[in-house]
Amino acid sequence: MIAADIIKTPRLRLRRPEPSDLPAYAAYCASPRSAFVRGPFSPAESFDKFAAMLGHWQLRGFGRYTVTLQGRPIGHAGPLQTEEGNPPELTWTLWDGDAEGHGYATEAAKAVRDHFFDVLGWPLLVILVQPDNHGSMAIAERLGATLTTLPAPDWYPGCLTYHLTRGTM
Repeated sequence: MIAADIIKTPRLRLRRPEPSDLPAYAAYCASPRSAFVRGPFSPAESFDKFAAMLGHWQLRGFGRYTVTLQGRPIGHAGPLQTEEGNPPELTWTLWDGDAEGHGYATEAAKAVRDHFFDVLGWPLLVILVQPDNHGSMAIAERLGATLTTLPAPDWYPGCLTYHLTRGTM
């Protein structure tokens, strides 16, 4: 089965990223909001990261969705798989600080989780969270993820590793 191009929730529309999302994404990357993902980033680094987000869909047939609220991009949520054979990582980020505190990240992550588990039949998603990122740890737990004792990957030192399986939702 193929990942949906669009996932809708009562308040949000999640769609494949579009080139017009780059300014909002680059503003997020340049801000302190990107600290939990090793930012802030230069404009060139932001461009590369966004190009990778677009290209992931071409290479894998799935990827991170742009989360939109009333047509405005406010973040992204979706699976990332940089190495075949490893379970995909479920990611979420609100690009716009004004979007925090409304449950949008949880709503988007749940919608992605449900699509990939219920519609596509995936068995496992990994969630990587920095230990100081209490908001994302809370979202992982709301999704039904379980904290593991697995070590952090070399490319994301110090992070906590959660597993989210179909049976724990």
